[in-house]
Amino acid sequence: MRILGINCMNHDAAMAVVDGTEILWAAHAERYSKVKNDHYLNQKIVDEAMTYGPFDKVVYYEKPLLKKTRQIYAGQYELGLSYTEMPQWHLDHFGIKIDEYVKHHDSHAAAGYFTSGFNDAVILTVDAIGEWDTASISTGSDNQIIRKETIQYPHSLGILYSAFTHRCGLKPAEEEYILMGMAAYGKPIYKDDIFEDFIECSSQWVSDDGDLIPAFRLKQNLHRGLSDWHPEADVMDLAASIQQVTEEVLASLWHRASSYGSRNLVYAGGVALNCAANRVLANMGLFDNIWIIPNPGDAGSSLGCIAASEKKQLNWQHPFLGHNIEGEYPVDTLIKELKENKMVGVANGRAEFGPRALGNRSLLADPRGPEIKDLVNSIKKRQKFRPFAPAILEEDVNDYFDLPTGVKNTPYMQYTAACTHGKDFPAIIHYDSTSRVQTVRKSDNPGFHALLTEWKKQTDCPILLNTSLNIKGQPIVNDMDDGKAFTNKYGVKVL
Repeated sequence: MRILGINCMNHDAAMAVVDGTEILWAAHAERYSKVKNDHYLNQKIVDEAMTYGPFDKVVYYEKPLLKKTRQIYAGQYELGLSYTEMPQWHLDHFGIKIDEYVKHHDSHAAAGYFTSGFNDAVILTVDAIGEWDTASISTGSDNQIIRKETIQYPHSLGILYSAFTHRCGLKPAEEEYILMGMAAYGKPIYKDDIFEDFIECSSQWVSDDGDLIPAFRLKQNLHRGLSDWHPEADVMDLAASIQQVTEEVLASLWHRASSYGSRNLVYAGGVALNCAANRVLANMGLFDNIWIIPNPGDAGSSLGCIAASEKKQLNWQHPFLGHNIEGEYPVDTLIKELKENKMVGVANGRAEFGPRALGNRSLLADPRGPEIKDLVNSIKKRQKFRPFAPAILEEDVNDYFDLPTGVKNTPYMQYTAACTHGKDFPAIIHYDSTSRVQTVRKSDNPGFHALLTEWKKQTDCPILLNTSLNIKGQPIVNDMDDGKAFTNKYGVKVL
């Protein structure tokens, strides 16, 4: 069966196509509309999806009527009572009829489990909110997912983190990753206040060793933010405080997940994008194997709802599933530009399905110059405190980085790691001496692997700075027309 999966009417609209166990295509709507975090589909992405049709079934990632009951409960009456906020109304414009609806957290869990390669696993999903669910624990075995425990709205770790994102002057449900980067510059002096003012542990879970592990509950609904809580506070200290609170709450959830006995963890939902927390959590050593799909947020649920419907392991190979720019990966030309200009864009092959550029839609630079970080930030119009990611051959990573416990590779930039040669690569080292590492293997991306191999051969440098080929507030470049426009506007060659 050839199936179309859809996520829309929320942030990060996306579409995916699966035929049997093969993932044929998956893409973000924003890359086609040029609207960052676009909630809606557009004709360009629909047209590309239809090139993979006809479809035997169309599956949607959420149950809209269940979501509307929560919206009405939350006082969002305009959304809850509006027929124009129903996904079928939106899809009627494109002639698409939904055949099946899958619950939001079931889509998250399935996206992770059915791409993991695990037969048995415990599945932890943590996000802001689905219909009602905000965190859930499930077990996966023999292609069956069974929900075990659930935390529901308004008790949401994701909403708490988003509320602090807004409190710190950033866009909630969009710029949480910036808050994570800010945390390294502050001190968690408000951690105890956050627990005291906002978090109530009204129930207790019991771990195998007898220790009480609190379930997460909020004292108040923070859907509308914190107002001016602690108005005197430095935003960096607020960021550090909520980051530590998040890590401690997640640690309790990971402990609870481990009580189900599996040594394989599937971790899903938007909170799984917090790579600083992921390092802390992995270092607890609770699991032998951890799988985080590179698109664990809502966009990835366009793939997850198909998996949940079909209950089949998908043939996951890599995240390069989007729009294709044909042509040979320009290794020699990229090396020449990197040596001369120290910054160059690459738009080649299929676009990454996920929020992070992994070599096919990337802005690359030599990480050794102390000035390069400021140069790239000036082009991308980013805050100066924000770090950049290093890309390194998988076989070299342990010579330069201390990966978290049990993590053998990190091809999707899902963990931070301490750099053992930080003084040699100032452009990719964060304030806390860590880096959000990308390991590159030939089987995933032969072109990018060849580039890193040749770069190391010619320069004796095993690392390239890798950041997404976009400007702050804009989607990542999708096609070569976008690449040419980027070159014309910002003076950076895109190959």
